[in-house]
Amino acid sequence: MTLTEKGITHAFREKGYKLTPARRLLIEVIAGSNTHLTPAELFEKARNKNSGVSLVTIYRTLEVLSRLGFICEVYAGEQSRSYLLRRPLEHHHHLICSECGTVLAFTDCDLSALEEKLTRKTGFRIDRHLLEFSGKCRTCQKKTLA
Repeated sequence: MTLTEKGITHAFREKGYKLTPARRLLIEVIAGSNTHLTPAELFEKARNKNSGVSLVTIYRTLEVLSRLGFICEVYAGEQSRSYLLRRPLEHHHHLICSECGTVLAFTDCDLSALEEKLTRKTGFRIDRHLLEFSGKCRTCQKKTLA
């Protein structure tokens, strides 16, 4: 178990959430992935290791992980979402291909001037932000031209 997994399991217990074998497995799968995974992909990877994992457990565990701030969620279309473990101190945003669903992370986002302006105009105290751009990746652009 990695330090990240230990931190997540500790947070589960500390906040009073049950840490079932299925939830432990999902935490292991998410922590072991370097790419965004859809609930269906998580389900498939978890089922390969334990056939007793249900799709309901996947969604409930994702909800808890999101509530605790351990995963970032990418909206890649109307009903499509994918998830990635939020690494410590990693503030990032996403470029999402509207054609193939590829998700690329980027870290350059100096929005401090905009945040300051919005705070002055609205009186709203901004704690965090989420930025996503959608368009076509290079591969899909090349396919369109071919």
